[in-house]
Amino acid sequence: MNMYRWKSFPRLLPGDWLVLVLGLSLVGASFAMLWQPGHAAKLRVRDQHGVVATYSLGQDRIIEVRGPLGSSQVQIRQGQVRFSHSPCRNQYCVHQGWLSRAGQVAICLPNQVSIELLGGERAYDSLNY
Repeated sequence: MNMYRWKSFPRLLPGDWLVLVLGLSLVGASFAMLWQPGHAAKLRVRDQHGVVATYSLGQDRIIEVRGPLGSSQVQIRQGQVRFSHSPCRNQYCVHQGWLSRAGQVAICLPNQVSIELLGGERAYDSLNY
């Protein structure tokens, strides 16, 4: 026999519905305001020694970054950036794809090269919480 029956739960009153709707609205508004990152304006490239250079995303280019395994290629096109080639074996950095929002990062750990997008406002996530 089922111990829980729908009849045993109390009925929701109009005030309960109001609190439920307001709570869900607050969660939705918080998500819309806090989790939408801004557009990036610059790219910061790092290697095993530190920051290599900072580039504007306004000009299309291909950047060669030397690492312990060889040269990684970083491509900037139409305000987006990605690893287009890397000497590492698994190519996880290349498969990450295009980045376009401030705070996004792609890392090639075997070659010790990383790229980070910079902008006016960083995305709110668990990394910068």
